[in-house]
Amino acid sequence: MDSSQTLSLPTLIAGPIVRHCDHSSMTLWLVSSRPLEAPVLTLNGNRHQPHIDEIPLGEAAWMYLLRVSADGLLPEGKAVSYDLSEDKRSLLFDMDGLTYSGDSLPNVIFSSHIHSLLHGSCRNPHHHSGDALVAADTLLAEASAERPALLMLSGDQVYIDDIAGPMLYAIKQVIELLKLRQEDFVGTPLTGSDKIDYTPANMYQRYKGLLPHTQYPAKTALWRWYINHPIFTSSIADNHLVSFAEMSALYLLVWSPELWHLIDIPKSPQGLGGKRLTQWQKEWEHLLAFRAGLTQVRRLMAHLPTYMIFDDHDITDDWNLTAKWEEAAYGHAFSKRIIGNALLSYCLFQGIGNAPAKFESVITDLKATLSPPRLAASEQDALIDRLLKFEDWHFHLDTQPRLVVLDTRTRRWRSESNLAKPSGLMDWEALMDFQQQLIGQEKVIIVSAAPMFGVKLIEAVQRTATLLGGSLLVDAENWMAHPGSAGALLSMFMHRKTPQEFIILSGDVHYSFAYDVRIRFRHASPNIYQITSSGIKNQFPEKLLPWFDKLNGWLYGYFSPLNLFTKRKRMLIRGRRPNGERSKRLVNQSGIGLVHLSDSGAPSRIAVLHADMRQTEFLPPREH
Repeated sequence: MDSSQTLSLPTLIAGPIVRHCDHSSMTLWLVSSRPLEAPVLTLNGNRHQPHIDEIPLGEAAWMYLLRVSADGLLPEGKAVSYDLSEDKRSLLFDMDGLTYSGDSLPNVIFSSHIHSLLHGSCRNPHHHSGDALVAADTLLAEASAERPALLMLSGDQVYIDDIAGPMLYAIKQVIELLKLRQEDFVGTPLTGSDKIDYTPANMYQRYKGLLPHTQYPAKTALWRWYINHPIFTSSIADNHLVSFAEMSALYLLVWSPELWHLIDIPKSPQGLGGKRLTQWQKEWEHLLAFRAGLTQVRRLMAHLPTYMIFDDHDITDDWNLTAKWEEAAYGHAFSKRIIGNALLSYCLFQGIGNAPAKFESVITDLKATLSPPRLAASEQDALIDRLLKFEDWHFHLDTQPRLVVLDTRTRRWRSESNLAKPSGLMDWEALMDFQQQLIGQEKVIIVSAAPMFGVKLIEAVQRTATLLGGSLLVDAENWMAHPGSAGALLSMFMHRKTPQEFIILSGDVHYSFAYDVRIRFRHASPNIYQITSSGIKNQFPEKLLPWFDKLNGWLYGYFSPLNLFTKRKRMLIRGRRPNGERSKRLVNQSGIGLVHLSDSGAPSRIAVLHADMRQTEFLPPREH
């Protein structure tokens, strides 16, 4: 990158994104192309000197977490405009498309009482479906009603393991443009990230070439599949990202339009032909549509307090699914580095904004490790070791209802009978910590990446595959897969000191549904609502889901005796009807969940806003 390229970069290349907010504090996340000189945050005309965390990602990429604290900073339900300035010059005023009609600056509205919210997961840039975050922004732009209190992203905000060829080509250009931090590799023939070949002819080959492979056979009916199988188990990991620079570039490209204006991606690159060229061109078309909506996505996250929690694709497919997977993944130096880089990028681009006070000491280590022009392998590995042991990714908001966001990935209850069986999504200690968040609350919103109450037929298929040794083939992770965690979870809902109203927000599965759940044979059962919205830009295979929907209704419907043979036999589960459909329960179209709450904490309206602006409302079950 020459000096003319450096000078042509806009000051802000990602953000601003509004992160954790309460009555007395506001957090703003952004990335600039140069160090900012004494930045000032102005709220409703009042200047504030923020607490500044500045972390270098490259010579022309500086991540900032800016925090302002003051009594009464964000009055309840009132719009507060904000500006970021440097030497009395606004950095936001002239940003294209950052504000809604009639506003000169972005604004945030904090509400401690959650009357409505947006939630969703699974946003894959090259999927053929539309981007529901664009629809959410359009809703805010057009709405005269109350603005949602927050945006909750419940996993797979990025797909580290599923990268389109044109996106990888764009990532390479961003790395060069911003001179992102390079690193040395161990456990692979490549000596460092700067040795990666990004020519299109060499793409789509990482799954068989670059990614490390397992060295053990599994003694099951599927042993041939396991022998020397890649540790990274996604079937679409042809361009799986490996370096911290690649992952940083991906985040910058999925959250902001700025860098797309400075790169060029050919539609028909030299060196590709046949099926790979066709694949490239199809991905290229989908990425063009994705890029077109990014200005609106940036505007949405500049106005709504935004919270995020990881699921597997934010790191890699099947992350920590089984203890056997963990042995293979963390026992290989290069695979551990790849996973560590993904967790490091999650920490910077997602995690620290949820609850900044939890990450004070981690931020100190981040600054020290990322400061050198080239990452030092020993320091990078030490930081990765710390992040892999970190147990505070979960968080909660002291709102009404309380919002409790679970980490279902790093504190797992490993199977003691067979290391190849799925681990419980949370171990005993994590579940007890979770229960403490519930005691004494009358109403609560729980965010669990995977549904706590999923589609029983699909869970039965996953259980059958697990018995045959194929848990990795069918992504066999659900709350009922591990008897210990399933039993502990279900007992919480029956505990008489836990809330009367539970709303569970989930994603992960690439389809949407809503269940009303009660405890059988119990007077004054708590009201439990499982609300799943997935994906924001992803879908389940179109021809397969209708069959699962029908078979699930036949086999596990309201009156089916098969329900008595499941771990949830004490629970009465009834599916809500999308737009009043008689028998359909599952919706397979990209969208983002929109939930309205009554004062009691129960949902008054459950809907999915689709990318085409249509809405699917889940109506309550019919009374029998």
